Amino acid sequence: MENLALIDSFSEFKDDKLIDRVTLMAILEDVFRNALKKKYGSDDNFDIIINPDKGDMEIWRRRVIVADEDLDFENEEITLTEARKIESDFEIGEEVSEEVKLIDLGRRAILALRQNLISKIHEHDNTNLYKQFKDIIGDIYTAEVHHVRPRVVILVDDEGNEIILPKEKQIPSDFFRKGDNVRGIIESVELKGNKPQIIMSRTSEKFLEKLFEQEIPEVFDGLIMVKNVVRIPGEKAKVAVDSYDDRIDPVGACVGMKGSRIHGIVRELGNENIDVINYTSNIQLYITRALSPAKVSSIKINEETKRAEVFLKLEEVSKAIGRGGHNIRLAGQLTGYELDVIREGDVAGSTSDDDDVELTEFSDEIEDWVIEEFAKIGLDTAKSILKQDVEDLVRRTDLEEETILDVMRILKEEFDS
Repeated sequence: MENLALIDSFSEFKDDKLIDRVTLMAILEDVFRNALKKKYGSDDNFDIIINPDKGDMEIWRRRVIVADEDLDFENEEITLTEARKIESDFEIGEEVSEEVKLIDLGRRAILALRQNLISKIHEHDNTNLYKQFKDIIGDIYTAEVHHVRPRVVILVDDEGNEIILPKEKQIPSDFFRKGDNVRGIIESVELKGNKPQIIMSRTSEKFLEKLFEQEIPEVFDGLIMVKNVVRIPGEKAKVAVDSYDDRIDPVGACVGMKGSRIHGIVRELGNENIDVINYTSNIQLYITRALSPAKVSSIKINEETKRAEVFLKLEEVSKAIGRGGHNIRLAGQLTGYELDVIREGDVAGSTSDDDDVELTEFSDEIEDWVIEEFAKIGLDTAKSILKQDVEDLVRRTDLEEETILDVMRILKEEFDS
């Protein structure tokens, strides 16, 4: 029978695409039935026999024999005269099976049929790829850098699948060259047209959680639970851990002797500073631990507003705030409370007979972002700022000296008036 390059390619599709026999036969039959519908209007009376291993295929059309003058449906019926050309002893009412040659479909139909087959194979591959990666969303995956673009790194895995690592999903210190192996988590899989787009992330909290699971046996075995993870990628992270076994020190097990266990995770994340703390349902203790390395004097909690006033000694404030406000921001995210740092002795009325004024009261004269910069280092009232040294404020904030002097002038006018 005529191969016409289409049949020759059956085995090729099966080998190259790793499609199982049943699926390939289903795809092939679907493609041929569509071609038959276009040619004959219906495929109901056609039998298709396919052997994809040998590259063999047969198409048989079944038609009922009718009297010559009663022919109404040429696709489903055949005249007695035509039937007896096939077998001389056929009678009216019997069924005739006749093989349809591929060449009968026409050359254009065959070319379209081959293109449709290729399209169906690709569609099958894409569907399988989508399902494969959809099942591993949130898992760590390793792929090789194929090429680097300004806003994205294109990775390729061992099976040749393309994975995208966008700039915003990279740690700020990440620097990749072609051929580098990159680890991250599969964050999402989206269908763009018929092709799946696989997105990797190295900035997700889930990535850090999975690294703990991969690098620390007790976490992998379920002896230690990672209760919560928050991070500023490449800068700082806080991980709350717990264990139901009192004999296990979860923090000690995660950090290891002299940081030996966590060192690999820190290196993977571009030397991200990781604080591991013991989880507790006691919110006061949890906040205290979350603000480590600062030592908290006392905490006043408002359960309704989810805010907490944290009182610290002067020398502990900068530790609680952290560089760029990272420590207090992450502590708030970890505990779910908005934390207000208050220096002991800075409570209104305790240092002067005059009432202090919240800095937000000056929002019509001082820009919000400037107020936020002061809040990051625990200065949220007029007096708390006026007590500071200008050079020290320049060092501790991202504000220019001129901006700080303007703010102090505005605040001083309030108390001089």
